[in-house]
Amino acid sequence: MSTQFKVCSCNKTMPLDTTSGEALARALGAQSIQVHDMLCRREVGSYMEAVKGVDDVVVACTQERALFSELAQQSVAPIRFVNIREQAGWGKESASAIPKIAALLAVAALPVPEPVPTVSYQSHGNLLIIGTAGQALPWASRLAGQMDVNVLLTDTQNSDERLAERNFPVFSGTHIRIAGWLGEFKVNWQQSNPIDLETCTRCNACVEVCPENAIDFNYQIDLTKCKSHRDCVKACGVIGAIDFDRMARDRKAEFDLILDLSAQPVLTMHQLPQGYFAPGQDLDKQFAISLQLTQMIGEFEKPKFFVYKDKLCAHSRSGKTGCSACIDVCSAAAITPAGDKIQVNPNLCAGCGACTTVCPTGAMSYTYMRAPDTGLHIKTMLSTYAKAGGKAAVLLLHSKEAGAALLQRVGQNAKAGGRGLPARVLPLALHHTASTGIDLWLTAIAYGANAVAIMLTDEEAPEYRQALQQQIDIAQAILNGFGYGGQHFHLIDVRSAASLETALHALPSASAVQIPASAASYNVAQDKRVTLDFAIDHLQKNAPLEPQQIALPAGAPYGAVTINKDACTLCMSCVGACPSSALMDNANSPQVRFIERNCVQCGLCEQTCPENAIQLIPRLSLLESTKQATVLNEAQPYHCIRCQKPFATGQMIENMLAKLATHGAFSGHLDRIKMCSDCRVIDMMKTSELQRPH
Repeated sequence: MSTQFKVCSCNKTMPLDTTSGEALARALGAQSIQVHDMLCRREVGSYMEAVKGVDDVVVACTQERALFSELAQQSVAPIRFVNIREQAGWGKESASAIPKIAALLAVAALPVPEPVPTVSYQSHGNLLIIGTAGQALPWASRLAGQMDVNVLLTDTQNSDERLAERNFPVFSGTHIRIAGWLGEFKVNWQQSNPIDLETCTRCNACVEVCPENAIDFNYQIDLTKCKSHRDCVKACGVIGAIDFDRMARDRKAEFDLILDLSAQPVLTMHQLPQGYFAPGQDLDKQFAISLQLTQMIGEFEKPKFFVYKDKLCAHSRSGKTGCSACIDVCSAAAITPAGDKIQVNPNLCAGCGACTTVCPTGAMSYTYMRAPDTGLHIKTMLSTYAKAGGKAAVLLLHSKEAGAALLQRVGQNAKAGGRGLPARVLPLALHHTASTGIDLWLTAIAYGANAVAIMLTDEEAPEYRQALQQQIDIAQAILNGFGYGGQHFHLIDVRSAASLETALHALPSASAVQIPASAASYNVAQDKRVTLDFAIDHLQKNAPLEPQQIALPAGAPYGAVTINKDACTLCMSCVGACPSSALMDNANSPQVRFIERNCVQCGLCEQTCPENAIQLIPRLSLLESTKQATVLNEAQPYHCIRCQKPFATGQMIENMLAKLATHGAFSGHLDRIKMCSDCRVIDMMKTSELQRPH
């Protein structure tokens, strides 16, 4: 099965012709590629012929995606679409954009990645609206006919809204706490007023008898006016809606969806849970979300964005925290400690992938797309670009939402006097821009990219910016340490098409950056550190310099540890804490041994050491010895004074003698410290026998 490419100049607004088609065919290995001028209109028959067969069809147009999809409804061939117009064909450099167009077409023709596991939600439309009476009650009335509406009023004062017929449950309260996700929200609040709105019948008896006029038609007591006559309680009688002892009592309920109209939302994390909406006071957002809410009844699925391998996790050991990078960077509060490991709630996970980017061990890996699939896209894009004669490629990683929209505007602006995208900038859409890290960035350089640019918009949380910059510093230090001059990695933070265009055209030229002379051929592995090994090996073989080691910034996933031999007692706490088998003991001798290649710089050894004798050294050592065990500290074994069995080190015994000399168990019996555990028990039993009266 082959792929048919349907390319159109869009009414001759792009510099594409027969010669261009021939160049594209050579780069893509296609038999021929015809360049159309009006594929969606006059030449649509050519498209219809293409979709009649079984070959894959790639249409180089997204403007008329709906039309082409409708026309191909009966087709058995997969139809894929790619935008070459705004991304390559429109712009000041469009005449030299054939290599870029070939690269975009090649990536579009790749097989669709295997599906990933999914996470399920079920919503019955049980909606909670939170807000003041003036905010919440009008929306409750609008939505009550379509959903099971509940209202939690946070304030009823200064509102002309009145509680009328009991069409939906109404509560009041403060100190609201929300946990959960779509279909499974758990809400707790404190009853903040003596009147329970859900019990109240709105009979107005309390309004009539209150001598301070502290109750109005919102049926909540103004406690600043109330003098505690309790006439209202008597008037309410057996209905029992008024109870001054009820105040500050915790209440709770479960809901499927939440519309939070509070000025300050209850949940403030950047990535809000599925099913929770907080439009604030913006009426346009409120109307848009109300329409969305009515569509969120039923069963829903989303990808499970991650795979967690707990055996590789370096989070904690014996209550000591080492690596918490994934917890710190998660903007959805989906990752929490779980003993020595971590726990990821797939229902809360928003799929940013930042946890996988900062994970030093590869315990967290991204699945949407998987690293090998993303690597294949990068390799295909860069190799096709080079085959078509492209030079100094810049791989631009952007999101499929806000990032793609900005790129679209840059291309459109090119027809109104703008410069458009540079011909060497190759855009690659990701589900989220925080989902790739140094393994794929260094691989892109190894594949022949001149630079890697990561576009950030207002979609990304502040945590991601900081994490990505830290990873960029690490990757750049590795390249510069090998002698590759220039700045290879760029974080582009933009909010407008104009600023994006300016930033892309300001990227360093090819002459300002050094890259390997030959492109790598390896494929990206699912294991992060395996891919890093491939990338570093290729970069080292082609490096201008031959360093033995490269200093790296703090937080790097490579490095060494040093031990203060004067302080270390060889207690082996560090060995027991090490999650990656970088630190080891010796069964035959008191030794701490170290394999630097295994070290992930998690810091567990440093945190666990009772003598504070360990220090981390972030670096990338390129010596073969890093793959072998070296001795960091050792001592002659101390032999039991009774049986001569080795059981400790001399320094350990000296420390114990100093610390336990005044301890009651050893007072007058310090020799017991010099005995192994078996001989110590024997000595204690003999002493006890001698002291027993006969």
